[in-house]
Amino acid sequence: MYNKFKGLLKPWPVITAAVVGTALAVAIYRYRYGLGSVTNLSDSSAWGLWIGMDILSGIALAAGGFIMASSVYVFGLKKFKPIVRMSILTAFMGYLFFIAGLLIELGRPWNMWHCLIYWNVHSPLFEVAWCVMLYTTVLLLEFSQVIFEKFGWKRLQDIFHKVSVPLVIAGAIISTLHQSTLGTLFTVMSSKLDPLWYSPILPVLFFASCVSAGLAMIIFESALSKRFLNHETPLPLLVSVSKGLTIALGIFAIIRFADLATRGALALAFTSRYETPFFWLEIFLFFVLPFVLLVSKKTRTSSRGLFFASLSVVLGLLMHRLNVVTTGFASVNGGYFPTWQEFIVTIAFVMVGFVIVGIVARNFPVFSKEAPKKAGSEDDVEGYVRVGWSV
Repeated sequence: MYNKFKGLLKPWPVITAAVVGTALAVAIYRYRYGLGSVTNLSDSSAWGLWIGMDILSGIALAAGGFIMASSVYVFGLKKFKPIVRMSILTAFMGYLFFIAGLLIELGRPWNMWHCLIYWNVHSPLFEVAWCVMLYTTVLLLEFSQVIFEKFGWKRLQDIFHKVSVPLVIAGAIISTLHQSTLGTLFTVMSSKLDPLWYSPILPVLFFASCVSAGLAMIIFESALSKRFLNHETPLPLLVSVSKGLTIALGIFAIIRFADLATRGALALAFTSRYETPFFWLEIFLFFVLPFVLLVSKKTRTSSRGLFFASLSVVLGLLMHRLNVVTTGFASVNGGYFPTWQEFIVTIAFVMVGFVIVGIVARNFPVFSKEAPKKAGSEDDVEGYVRVGWSV
């Protein structure tokens, strides 16, 4: 009995339980006394950390699901099959937490069902709401093959295989629509959003950034699986994904700076302003550092190099979304900064996500049944990469 009790007192479970418990208390207090009681949100700063992190960033990091599913089931890149299920699981969790974040952040979350009845086809939020509902359903259906395999439901597995291609195509289309439409929300704020982040092509920038973030998340979650789940994804496979990530980062950077130059806003990045350091930190994390790491043969073909490159992209994506939601509005909101309650709820979402993914991965056939290959020699990696830019 003592040993069992002692095991319950391991640091991380206790810390996780404390954080989640505190976050639940904050959520209850928020529902009782309103958003103003636990956040620094106001009429001039209506969107903050929960929108930037839990919603806009979370849904972008989940983009790896439709990228990997499309690569395997539509384009026939079977070599990515060992990582497609984990990518779908991560995407599914990302969308569930998107919905949970809305329930916390919306002023009147009990009215969410209105979009089902009262259609406003001219509203970007209407499209986002429907696309998120539909794509979450698609992700559940895509992940259902793991459940069918776990319980040996062969008949249902056969049905899934017959509809997998149209299902994945539908998912890719729906995901593309709402990933870009999230950027559309900010195109009506030209007089308020700082020129470093406002752009009429924000939908394009949002979609391009989500592709980079989704690929980076695949590499990042593979590193976490190796550390915490004792499952090692073949290094050549991750190197191949990193090739696609390098291209995606380059495309995003070209679009980003070409847009700034075209609009005459690039000069603002070299002036002494409150927004300037946040802009360059975003560019450094989301493009400069990972791009340098990925174009280097030494770091590109090492697990450590890929991990730090993917981690930098993930942090850069978070910085980009937070800059759009908060830093870009500094001139009208006076410099919003989240309360500790906002931070604790966001941290709780991340912790719960890790716990659920870990539990599912340990109890369901998320990983390929084939024994993962150990990291091969540099020549092996280069030989595998010569197949081409796979993503």
